[in-house]
Amino acid sequence: MNSLQALKARALQNPDVKQAYDELTPEFELIDMLLSMRKQAGLTQQQVAERMGTKEGNISRLEKGKGNPTVKTLFNYAKACNCKLNFGYKHAPN
Repeated sequence: MNSLQALKARALQNPDVKQAYDELTPEFELIDMLLSMRKQAGLTQQQVAERMGTKEGNISRLEKGKGNPTVKTLFNYAKACNCKLNFGYKHAPN
């Protein structure tokens, strides 16, 4: 285990930190999905930006989880990566 993984493991032993981390899980999953789409398409951020008619910096921010993208932006990103986005849901435990 590297030092970053050890630090994360120690931090997650704190219940407050664990709760905050767990609340961010959907955001982390979305970021991973975006990165996966782009990499599987073999595209750079610049190429995705050109296909979406935006700037590379906007794609960078989107992939870092900065900001609050609209559903339309997410669909356009997927289309630029030759993907189709779909949504699902599951009930959260009480």
